Amino acid sequence: MQIQINIQIHKLIGFYIDCTVNMQKCFVLVLVNCCRFSDSTGMTSPRVRDLFLNESFPSGFQWATSSESFKVEGGWAEGGKGETIWDRFGHEHKVLNNQTADLACDSFHKVDYDTYLLRGLQVDTYQFSLSWARIFPSGHKDTQSEEGVLYYHKLIDALIESGIQPVVTLYHWDLPQALQDHGGWTNQSTVEAFKDYADFCFSRFGDRVKTWNTLSSPWVVSHAGYGTGKHPPEIKDYVVASYQATHNMLKSHAEAWHVYNNKYRKTQGGQVGIALNSDWAEPVDPSRPEDIAAADRYLQFMLGWFAHPIFVNGDYPAILKTQIEQKRAECPHSAPAVLPVFTHDESQRIHGTADFFGLNHYTSRLVNHSDGGCTPGPQGVGDFQAHVDPSWPSTASDWIYSSPWGLRRLLNYISIEYLNITKVPVYITGNGMPSEYSVDTLEDTGRIKYMRSYINEALKAIIEDGVDVQRFTVQSLMDGFEGQQGYSERFGLHHVNFEDPDRPRTPKQSAYFYSQVVKQNGFGFPRDDLSKVEAFVTKLVSFQIEGSWRAQGKGLSIWDKFAHTPLRVHNSDNGDTACDSYNKIDEDVEVLKKLRVTHYRFSMSWPRLLPDGTNSYVNEAGLNYYRRLLDALAAANIQPQVGSCTTLDFGMALSINNRERCV
Repeated sequence: MQIQINIQIHKLIGFYIDCTVNMQKCFVLVLVNCCRFSDSTGMTSPRVRDLFLNESFPSGFQWATSSESFKVEGGWAEGGKGETIWDRFGHEHKVLNNQTADLACDSFHKVDYDTYLLRGLQVDTYQFSLSWARIFPSGHKDTQSEEGVLYYHKLIDALIESGIQPVVTLYHWDLPQALQDHGGWTNQSTVEAFKDYADFCFSRFGDRVKTWNTLSSPWVVSHAGYGTGKHPPEIKDYVVASYQATHNMLKSHAEAWHVYNNKYRKTQGGQVGIALNSDWAEPVDPSRPEDIAAADRYLQFMLGWFAHPIFVNGDYPAILKTQIEQKRAECPHSAPAVLPVFTHDESQRIHGTADFFGLNHYTSRLVNHSDGGCTPGPQGVGDFQAHVDPSWPSTASDWIYSSPWGLRRLLNYISIEYLNITKVPVYITGNGMPSEYSVDTLEDTGRIKYMRSYINEALKAIIEDGVDVQRFTVQSLMDGFEGQQGYSERFGLHHVNFEDPDRPRTPKQSAYFYSQVVKQNGFGFPRDDLSKVEAFVTKLVSFQIEGSWRAQGKGLSIWDKFAHTPLRVHNSDNGDTACDSYNKIDEDVEVLKKLRVTHYRFSMSWPRLLPDGTNSYVNEAGLNYYRRLLDALAAANIQPQVGSCTTLDFGMALSINNRERCV
């Protein structure tokens, strides 16, 4: 049952969004027919899916940028800070060009400089992570660096003085090496150590910090740190260690949430959540149930692995558990995965431990079913293969390809799959792309295009789909140490000169672009100020202007019948020709351009698309008319708004009973 439900959700997201670009609520029957159009005729082509929405975000929407401790702080051994797994990794010459994070951006000594950059962006929120080893050098509470604590006090105070809300992540990948020496996240003792660390941070900083991420992108830790071994601690064990690390990170997150809930929430009034990373997974063939199911498995093995226990029922997704059990049965001598089991008490303690859903999202994948055999890892155990479309713009990273529409679909998926019962807001806690060091250093037009498109897809999810997204975080404030790739990949809105020991920062063009988005709260007028919007919108109804009442296969509408009945219309007028807009697309769009409108709202003629009112026959000529109209509007940079699939011109072929059934 769970598999079937998830397949239906996947279908619904893909089709519903494509059918409702700038539409109001549509009749059920028409929605089904729209989906048939998209499936059989290409109405879901990029020109429709990627239409830009020129509107503003809701009032009070939060704009943020971010950084991560080991990527920017430097001062790797100052003030009593302990060694982290990334310090060790760099010092063992395992980073590109033997680079290290020893100095990084030197943010440890540049609080005022970094705060100045944030004020320039005009953001109201700054998300940064704490270095566990800078506060507890050994990872345990019996060791404490007061100088490290003072650094974070200074940063938090500077932000608040600048009118910027601090959002603090307790852990972003840089585990104290002393804890890793005893097994790291595979050791149950790390759960208790993290609980103590969280408790300390809440007590010291919680009077000013009101939003906390316990963990950021924990899937990357399990996958790359304990599965493939590409990240420190370089454990290549996707059979046991990766799943055990996830198990303990989930318990650590829950313990931190309960500490806050029990000891600090009443007096501090903040919120605690988790920032989960996920791609969107699109079926290679949306008409093939096997590919739809495979795409859902991709999401369950990435996002559901962490989200399902927290937001659904305190346990791993049924699909993930079923796949692993099947593989163990098929591979008795070499089980590709061993999934730990939560006790009843552990499940209850994990379930519901989030005050918001944090999402880090950067790219999408095309997924198809493939028998993975007995191979460990998500693709082998999950029986899927992932691909990218060669037409998607690439970035400096070999895993980030720009596919903005995937964000909107993922947000809708999250809303349906995880937030249908537990109503918490979504915070986009990370989105960005890297460019190469030597290419477009300051003129980063590729990043601007990426940001503009992804931010707009979040806007569509809010305005058109009703997803409760309340924050967008652009990654990152400045270039930094990008793990295994060192300083070769640049995520920053500000360029950092790593060849200069003073580490000067320079705004890129993307910083200026983002500051304008923040200042305008999006791309248009506030949705609650309709008096402004109406001045830039015009609207017309199909039967009033189109004419060509029987041209090229159009069916009769109720207004055709009414107008051709004697004595029903003044002067026996009819809409047979009307304004002849069916044959005057170019002239009509030229008029719209002269009016300088930004939006054009029109209705579609149901009988022009479906002459007999049902999906048994699609009138291609009518369909092509609306395609040409949409293309002409897009070329003129005018946003189409389809106000209704039927505005009064109901098809005569449908009976009154049929009409009542459709509403």
